[in-house]
Amino acid sequence: MKFKIVFSAAEKKSRHEAAARFVISRKPKPTRSLVLIHFPARNMTLSYYNDQFDLHCGDLVFVDGKLEGFRGHVVDVCYTFKIKLSDYKRVISVADTKVHGEFHFAGSHFVTFDRSALPYEQVITWFKAPEKENTEIVSEQDGSGFQLNDLQTMKISDAIAERGHDYYRENRVRYISLDKTRVRAIAEGTQPYELECDYIDGEIRNLVCDCFCTYACKHMFAAMLQLKETLTLIEKHYPGRFEESRYFAAVCKETLLNTAMAGRETGSIML
Repeated sequence: MKFKIVFSAAEKKSRHEAAARFVISRKPKPTRSLVLIHFPARNMTLSYYNDQFDLHCGDLVFVDGKLEGFRGHVVDVCYTFKIKLSDYKRVISVADTKVHGEFHFAGSHFVTFDRSALPYEQVITWFKAPEKENTEIVSEQDGSGFQLNDLQTMKISDAIAERGHDYYRENRVRYISLDKTRVRAIAEGTQPYELECDYIDGEIRNLVCDCFCTYACKHMFAAMLQLKETLTLIEKHYPGRFEESRYFAAVCKETLLNTAMAGRETGSIML
């Protein structure tokens, strides 16, 4: 059984026309607006100034100020206003929630074998604002590894493994992808965490998580359980598709429906 998201012909036409206009003319500046944003995690609704994006109700955004890092949904947009800028924080990014392509059921997740359907670079915008320009991130790997099919070979304490299993069972691994040998994942705890590793001949190598723990963490264990489950389901139900592309991306069903479908006014779903 497959899950397919289909855009209407009118929407496709408008997107192509917009692309053509972009080629021959400069992109117009966004219309400045005052937007009302609801933050579910804090159950708060606040006003923000926007001069960077063309925002609409339902858009998923990030802001600066005391709610920096929290996801918010635009619930109202006002184009007629007079404010003192020093009284308002700004919208700093908007998530790209436009999803297209063919998805298949894979346990708690939907899976696609099309690299353009749900790339990591797009999905991370659902969870995090872009890093600030002056942010420096350093990563180092020692080349150590363990067998995915035998996670007892993973150097992790029983207590942390148990917490990681809880994360896996609660579908906190919102997204995971495998492109040839590179694995990337997003696990959600107190905040979203990014993970990556290499998967070669059944072995996991160079597993890191940006929670910055100096030891194997619960996010890592949850991601490995999700990777193992997804690969098992793919091997059972979709082996030909994976062999052809050597790629898959799996997204939690709840995440896809609550993010990509939120605020959408056109398109259809076929089951």
